[in-house]
Amino acid sequence: MTILNRIVDTAVQEFSDVGSVEEATRLILRLALAGVLGGLLGIERETKGKAAGVRTHMLVAMGAAMFVVASDLFTIGPADMSRVLQGVIAGVGFLGAGTILKAGSEAQVKGLTTAAGIWMTAAIGVAAGMGEESAAILATLLALLIMAIVPMVMKAFESRDGLAARNRGGED
Repeated sequence: MTILNRIVDTAVQEFSDVGSVEEATRLILRLALAGVLGGLLGIERETKGKAAGVRTHMLVAMGAAMFVVASDLFTIGPADMSRVLQGVIAGVGFLGAGTILKAGSEAQVKGLTTAAGIWMTAAIGVAAGMGEESAAILATLLALLIMAIVPMVMKAFESRDGLAARNRGGED
């Protein structure tokens, strides 16, 4: 056996962790879905001028999905998968913490929604990686709804409260 044949055989063995076309398709679909769903959340953040945008959210979702998919390829048990999930959650928590900035007072904390969005994006990636596509899609839709509707509701309450305060003579 020549050296070239040995190299090719070794390369084939290294890529044999995906045993069938069905398994490869499942892997591609799960990672792609995680990336797309993370991207949707990232678009919402990026259009609002936030630091963590499309690429960050896509990578967080795909990274979380990859940890789950890779663990699944090892056919680990539920207890070990629990440890993988704990690691993802803790790691993403540190990433999210990096987006939080505190100025002079407690009232001047910025980045909490971005941090929570990154955390949610990781959870969506985990769901996609575990093959829970419906849950991942539903969670994405709910997160987008929260990011779109809650600010409008808050604005309505603030304008109503501001109008009421003006009607009372500015007292609060």
